[in-house]
Amino acid sequence: MKWHHLTKAEDLTSLVERSHQTPQVIFKHSTRCSISSMAKNRLESADATDGIDFHYLDLITYRELSNKIAADFHVHHESPQVLLIQDGECIYDESHMGISMAELTEQAIKK
Repeated sequence: MKWHHLTKAEDLTSLVERSHQTPQVIFKHSTRCSISSMAKNRLESADATDGIDFHYLDLITYRELSNKIAADFHVHHESPQVLLIQDGECIYDESHMGISMAELTEQAIKK
């Protein structure tokens, strides 16, 4: 899996623009949380779906960007958390042990 790191608001703007052509996944990761590490490992050990871009956010280091994501997409902040962005909108979000590659793929194909 190739992660694109989110570190600034401009990265988020580009992600939203790309979401009109390709589904975008944001994984909000807490580097201090063992559950977050387990969720990240589960994603990385699964076969990444072609045609979906995956973005990684270290929400401890980039707390302000994490808060912007929650506000912009009208989702309650969780950690760990995945958001699936298509056509500029969050169409799916999940947290903790509910995070799975299979579900992300299914949700991306639905739209």
